[in-house]
Amino acid sequence: MFTGIIEEVGILKSFDGNRIEITCKKVLEDVKIGDSISTNGICLTVVEFGENYFAADVMPETFRKTTLSDRNFNLERALKVGERLGGHIVSGHIDGVGKILSIKTEGNALLIKITAENNLLRQTAPKGSVALDGISLTVADANEENFSVSMIPHTREVTNFKNKRIGSLVNIETDILAKYLERMINFKAKPDISKDFLAENGFI
Repeated sequence: MFTGIIEEVGILKSFDGNRIEITCKKVLEDVKIGDSISTNGICLTVVEFGENYFAADVMPETFRKTTLSDRNFNLERALKVGERLGGHIVSGHIDGVGKILSIKTEGNALLIKITAENNLLRQTAPKGSVALDGISLTVADANEENFSVSMIPHTREVTNFKNKRIGSLVNIETDILAKYLERMINFKAKPDISKDFLAENGFI
């Protein structure tokens, strides 16, 4: 589990389609083989590390559900029990990819509008939480076509969003509470297979 508070931005060292290596420093301070590191919001497992890099294997499912096209990666180590939860609960399991529609200056902040598939938009709500490339953000507005987030200058400067432009793709993880709520509302339980059920449906 993660909080969505980015610790540093790593730089792509190499990627052969199966294994990615990322140059970094902060997240290596107490790293061990098998540790999880959120990489643009994707929970990756450390399989190798050195003085200034870590490596992780990337599964085909990761390619299907995320974007690894950036050269700059938002990095965060897994949450330690007992530490402050500065953002919101982030699992590191990406739900889909969105596209930046617009970036507008609004006072001292940036208002960023994102479009995404309907199943993701259903799980966003004004003042709810969303993780974009692993960054914990609050949804400013949402409708059937897009949603927007407001980002303070500090967040943009210490994350890969300083390189984002209109049309850039972002990994989206919706709020875990929204997922459970939608599941509960839409869940259709299968009927119990009883003698009466079989008789009513012509089996006996």
